[in-house]
Amino acid sequence: MLCPEKNCNLCPRLVEFRIQNQQKFPSFYNAPVSPFGPENAKLLILGMAPGLKGANQTGRPFTNDYAGDLLYPTLKKFGFAKGNYGKRADDGFELVDACVTNAVRCVPPQNKVIAEEVNNCRQFLKAQIASMPNLKVIIALGTVAHNALLSMLGYKKSAFKFTHGACYRLAEHNLILIDSYHTSRYNVNTGVLTTKMFEDIVAVARIEVDK
Repeated sequence: MLCPEKNCNLCPRLVEFRIQNQQKFPSFYNAPVSPFGPENAKLLILGMAPGLKGANQTGRPFTNDYAGDLLYPTLKKFGFAKGNYGKRADDGFELVDACVTNAVRCVPPQNKVIAEEVNNCRQFLKAQIASMPNLKVIIALGTVAHNALLSMLGYKKSAFKFTHGACYRLAEHNLILIDSYHTSRYNVNTGVLTTKMFEDIVAVARIEVDK
């Protein structure tokens, strides 16, 4: 699985922010965050980018990030994880037949990525999907992840509009794309995404994976 080197310099804005964080938070991971989960997984969850005090701190996607508080317990509820999620990379929590990653591997300023950064990281997403021979279903958390995946696979975004709960068959790649609002603090606190809404998404993924 191709991953950025810890000192990856593809994105000047992200490199500058990384250096700032290495000085401000010297105990943090402060590097491109690799995927979490086995390569033989049938389900891939794709987010936008690491959180400053989440994955950028722990070195594991969605870990110690508010978004992981909904994501990981839900994956466990539907049999995609085991152990107890302790918000640490060494908590012993494991994914089962699932893998989690982001469209952009480095933490961005103000939690916002730009098109150039998504494009620069495309090679790593492409390599990851190529390294997952059993992959059947991808859950895209938010518009950035949705668009990044479609662009990488060569599909017209106009033909697959992001809609929470949408389930698209990407026939040329024998994949199912399921859209979900991101499990971010903002979406949960404002009621844009409820626990039941996200559980319904993962339930559909469970059905598709088990076919």
